[in-house]
Parts: sequence; structure tokens; C-alpha cells
Amino acid sequence: MILVADSGSTKADWVLIDESGENVYVNTRGFNPVVHPQDLLHVEVQKLSQELLPGAKVTEVHYYGAGCWDPRRKKVISDCINRVWPAADITVMHDLLGAARATCGDEAGISCILGTGSNTCLYDGKEVVDNVTNLGYMLGDEGSGSHLGKAFLRSYFYRELDDELNAAFERYTTADRMTVLNNVYESEMPNTYLAGFTRFMGEHQQHPLIQKIVFESFAEFLDRHVRKYKGHLEVPVHFIGSIAFHFKKILLAALHERDLIAGRFVHKPIEALADYHSGK
Repeated sequence: MILVADSGSTKADWVLIDESGENVYVNTRGFNPVVHPQDLLHVEVQKLSQELLPGAKVTEVHYYGAGCWDPRRKKVISDCINRVWPAADITVMHDLLGAARATCGDEAGISCILGTGSNTCLYDGKEVVDNVTNLGYMLGDEGSGSHLGKAFLRSYFYRELDDELNAAFERYTTADRMTVLNNVYESEMPNTYLAGFTRFMGEHQQHPLIQKIVFESFAEFLDRHVRKYKGHLEVPVHFIGSIAFHFKKILLAALHERDLIAGRFVHKPIEALADYHSGK
């Protein structure tokens, strides 16, 4: 049996492909070895094997994950999975390769991840050939959920919301200044916490200030990342992730303003990755 995973910092999608070609899809909490403790992934993999996929005889694991950009962080993932399925052949890859395979297929293009974090790559139809540096939620992650959350919270605490939006937000949350600061500076997953505020933003995305915040964040993302690739005006720009999916209309406006070719918008790439590995 082949197990394929697509994990962001917040959620992870898994698919088990058995010999008959039937797929079983399950979900767990996401994991990023850059910001999360290893024990978190171990708990989720144990849950996967004992509760969600009990008795599964996994022979191959193909894991695409956020933060898996070097051998040390990839080893964190493979070690956790190996403890549960010691006989399986485990391959850990960056989630960018998963995004490229899910959106571009065998064609050239630019593939972008816009979820809790953000990232991009230039793909030639077979391999990732270029990647503008991703600096993470503290220094970068433009266009991501954490980036949007930070921008919105600044507007709220700096008293830039109008009365209607301010009242709506205070009905939505009880978080005061100290609660926010404690979660940002002392919690284990500040990027996920910040991205959580995009739910409120999505519910009020017709408001001019929300549109301004989102558009400016997307514009910064496109200018600092997508437009740095050679030939960026000649190939489609594809997107995966909840932020791109739920704020698609605003993202399309930012793409149009820059004469970029809008490609596919995929909420979750796991089905496309299942097809890819079934074919292999």
C-alpha cells in the first residue's frame, strides 16, 4: 500500500492507495519541523496508524511537507513515520514539489502555496528549477494567512477599523492585546494563531478595508516572489492552499494588474498527488 501526505503547518491530508487502486482519504493536524516540536508529528502519525488507518500495511510513504527544505528537517519527518511503519520505503519532499506536481502536471509553470505560510517555485514540467527564498512567518510569508492575520491585527489595535467592522470583530473574539501578544510571542504555533484571524477576514471580505489589506498582501507576494522568475509573463501561475482558494477574486485582481496568467486554483492537492503516485 502507498501512503501519500500533503502537510501544511495547520492541516495535513493523507491518502492510502491500496493494490486495487482504491483511495482512502483522511486528515490530521498539520506539521512544520521549523516551528513545531517533533512530538506533535509523532502523536499525529500514531493516531493515523491506530485510529484512521488501522491495520494498513504501508510499503511506501511519499510525504510532501511545509518546512522540509533540508536533510535535517526531512529526517525529523522520516524518523517519526519510520517508528510506525519501519518496513516502509519513506520519501520526504518539500511541499513545493507537491504543489508543482499537483498544479502543473507535466507542463512548465509557476506554482504557489498560499496557506498558513507561503512559497513559490518555477517548475519545468519535471523538476523545480528555481525558488525565491522563503523567510518564514517572522520575516516573510507574504500573502499567507499569517501575513494577513498580522496586517489585520495591526489595523485593529492601531484603531484603523471603522465602527461597524470594529464592533463585528469584538463580537467575533474576546482576544485583547495581552492575549494576542502572549499567543504570538509565547505559544508554540504563532503562525497558525495569526492565520486563524483570516476566518473573520473571509467572512467580511466585501469590506473595503479587508479588501485593501488582502490585495496589498497579495501584491507584495507577487512582486517579491512570482515576478522574480525568468519568463513569469509567459507561463501560468498556479495556486494551492486555503488562502488562495477563499480570496480568489482579490488574488485574480492582483494577477490581472500585473499581466500575469492565472492558472489553476486548487484548495487541496492531495487528489492530484494520489493520481500522480498511482500512475507511477
